[in-house]
Amino acid sequence: MKEIVVSGIRSTGNLHLGNYYGALRNFISMQDEYNCYFFIADYHSLTTHPDPTQLNPNVKSILAEYLAAGLDPEKSSIYIQSDVPEVCELFTLLNMHAYVGELERTVSFKEKIRKQPENVNAGLLTYPVLMAADILQHKANLVPVGKDQLQHLEMTRKYARRFNTIYGVELFPEPDAYKFKGEPIKIPGLDGSGKMGKSEGNCIYLNDEDKVLSKKVMRAVTDQGPTEMNQQKPDVIENLFTLMKVVSTSDTYNHFDELYNKCEIRYGDMKKQLAADILKVTAPIRDRYQDIIKDSDYLNKVAKLGAEKARESSAKTLKEVREVMGFRSFK
Repeated sequence: MKEIVVSGIRSTGNLHLGNYYGALRNFISMQDEYNCYFFIADYHSLTTHPDPTQLNPNVKSILAEYLAAGLDPEKSSIYIQSDVPEVCELFTLLNMHAYVGELERTVSFKEKIRKQPENVNAGLLTYPVLMAADILQHKANLVPVGKDQLQHLEMTRKYARRFNTIYGVELFPEPDAYKFKGEPIKIPGLDGSGKMGKSEGNCIYLNDEDKVLSKKVMRAVTDQGPTEMNQQKPDVIENLFTLMKVVSTSDTYNHFDELYNKCEIRYGDMKKQLAADILKVTAPIRDRYQDIIKDSDYLNKVAKLGAEKARESSAKTLKEVREVMGFRSFK
């Protein structure tokens, strides 16, 4: 039997180039090798400032982008978190063995309450437990996670181990972090500050129009240019070259690298080439997205199919959990 992989993405905004190269391309390649569950985490998004006018459009957009990028609903279970009510019951049951102290010590909780001190809700505190339920409901063996989620995965392992120990069973496997083949690709932002991210406002989105994308790239932060032959590139320039290494041919990258080392580079020319090469990657995805987002019947069909697959798996696990915990018919 194939190992089970579970991964989710919050339904807050569109997918960007960092999402695509950081995980999504790997997800696409995993579909033939693993039993994959990919979900849109709309419950998780409610821990910030929920907007009922944006929740549904955001979920629809993320689903369309998943499909446009290459996730196949015939190969993987692609579903919306809130379409699987079993996860909420498992979340409740796992909460009975999650302790306030350990939840308060999580890095993500401390960071969130720092960023939104006016909205420190219980959902923020118990976020790792819901994430554990997302994973354990399918008895996942592997979870693709970034560094910022490693602590949550370790807590999932802890809750699986704790449940098994308390009830004397081997119900839940302790999932491992899935290690992508090769070195992980970290896509830098356009502002020179580091990683590309929605909250930083430095993203190139997969469905950005040509003019919007080109304008973003042309505004990317640079410096006055090199003053010495073969000098080390500062971070803001290294970021541009990192992007070029990912989306451009090696000949293109080497051409501009040589110009930089000879103090002959024109950043405007480099940015134009970089924008053109990014468009080669994103334009086909964006075109497919435009077709898919208009087809609500197809999106509903995909969501329904994914929910049926996910609920079948989740319901089986939940039935076992309830039995182990003593929820059963009278005899």
